[in-house]
Amino acid sequence: MHRIAILASGNGSNAQRIIEYFENSKLVDITLVLCNKPGAYVITRAKNLGIPAITFNRDAFYENGTVVKTLADHQIDFLVLAGFLWLIPQNILKLYPGRIINLHPALLPKYGGKGMYGMKVHEAVIAAGERESGITIHFVNEFYDEGQIIFQSRCPVLPSDTPELLADKIHALEYRYFAEVVEKVVAG
Repeated sequence: MHRIAILASGNGSNAQRIIEYFENSKLVDITLVLCNKPGAYVITRAKNLGIPAITFNRDAFYENGTVVKTLADHQIDFLVLAGFLWLIPQNILKLYPGRIINLHPALLPKYGGKGMYGMKVHEAVIAAGERESGITIHFVNEFYDEGQIIFQSRCPVLPSDTPELLADKIHALEYRYFAEVVEKVVAG
């Protein structure tokens, strides 16, 4: 059984889908949700699904090793970033080589990098006149959105699309593919 910690910063709809997907899995145990925003709704979602949720601050993540100790105490094998917005520090990257997976709401390498998340991505895609967008699931490295691509799925961007309509299309792709791709990566 592979133990996964989900790192999230916000609403947590992808985290919930992943937790539900693996609910009866013999391969994956979603052990823990870690969140850097104390009031984020992902904490409520996790607790409602019976998954412990722990919040942490910048010092715990980047300086004093509290998050690393938490991961070790829970014997975590993989990390899944589901709307987590902080850059992963070197000490965690070294502990989980090829075992940190992120979802980005665009077709990388376009529309990635620091500050490109959520509606900002969809606004940029539409402003650039792109005819398609999609999702990218990738391994995490020391740079925002530059790790090796594992999977991409595309959707059309119509002239009538607003950022909100495009976000709905992207969420549908995320909900359809993210947990399934995580399962394939974990299975080897």
